[in-house]
Amino acid sequence: MLWELIATIFAGMGGAGIALFFRKISKQKAPKWLVPVFAGIAMLGFQIQGEYDWFDHQTSLLPDGVVVVKTIQEEAPWRPWSYIYPQTLRFMAADVANAAKNEVDPNLVLVDLYFFERRQTAKRVPQIVDCLQGARTDFTKSFSTDVKTNNSQWRQLDANDPLLNAVCAG
Repeated sequence: MLWELIATIFAGMGGAGIALFFRKISKQKAPKWLVPVFAGIAMLGFQIQGEYDWFDHQTSLLPDGVVVVKTIQEEAPWRPWSYIYPQTLRFMAADVANAAKNEVDPNLVLVDLYFFERRQTAKRVPQIVDCLQGARTDFTKSFSTDVKTNNSQWRQLDANDPLLNAVCAG
């Protein structure tokens, strides 16, 4: 985030430099207020571009076998352009390449889910996906495959859920 702040300041300086250049070639006839206006527009433009490029940049850094299973697009009144083109500020990815099937019940698959959010560190949450029942639950050390002794809370997934399709396809 520090580098982003520094880059934003440099973008503002670049915008101000362009305005100063316009003033110089116009023999100082261009208004002085162009300098802060160009600086502000450059800084705002840099931040908007960074918001929209974040998702593509993060997904390009994911290793092979990690699949994006859900994206969350957001709109905000302080970002009026987001109503026209919503921004992806959060997404969930599954480490399908390292998913492990249960030896007792091969319909149960242990997979790591990664939750990414703009300006936050990624969070890893181990999940168990039941391919037969179409459900998932958090993996804990006290997890048991016996439904009667299992304290986990299963969440039903749609038949066409991307997580279910990604994990259970193999």
